[in-house]
Amino acid sequence: MTAPVERGLDDTTLVVRAREGDVRAFSELAQRHQAALYRLALRLVGNPADAEDALQESLLDAWRRLDRFRGDSAFTTWAYRIVTNRCLDLLRHRRATVPVERVEEVAPERLAAPEAGAPEHTAEVDAGLAALRAALRTLPDDQRACFVLRELEGLGYTEIAEITGASETAVRGRIHRARRTLAEVMRSWK
Repeated sequence: MTAPVERGLDDTTLVVRAREGDVRAFSELAQRHQAALYRLALRLVGNPADAEDALQESLLDAWRRLDRFRGDSAFTTWAYRIVTNRCLDLLRHRRATVPVERVEEVAPERLAAPEAGAPEHTAEVDAGLAALRAALRTLPDDQRACFVLRELEGLGYTEIAEITGASETAVRGRIHRARRTLAEVMRSWK
């Protein structure tokens, strides 16, 4: 029987223990990082149920492939790559079977700027966020992944390149194109 995993252990130690067959060590790694991984999956696929499925499948993939983790990067970077790839596969499959919705440009009439906290302001912010989520769904998958990892997850270009398997130059280009597209689509919300 394995001893309980100490909560204070770093990721590297937990990975070593998990490679040796300690399921509790891997469970601790998964629990430690699942909120960030789920957030990434949700931002990439845009649907809580699909994000949850992608996360679970990714964690299973990580457990099965733990022997392939070389330790050249942080465990989180490796896990982000697995989640990103799983989500991109899901999006490709979804696109092949379900037609993509066309995003209509919404340009609401604004009579006066509502006060922060007022129901009108809350509704306007909610509508703007919904428009942004819809606009994100229209981006090509590689641009969306790079944009989400940079702008919403706060990762650096080197780490994003490692996660996506693209060069830093390609990552910068994808993010630039995504920003340009989103700025155009969201122009009416300024």
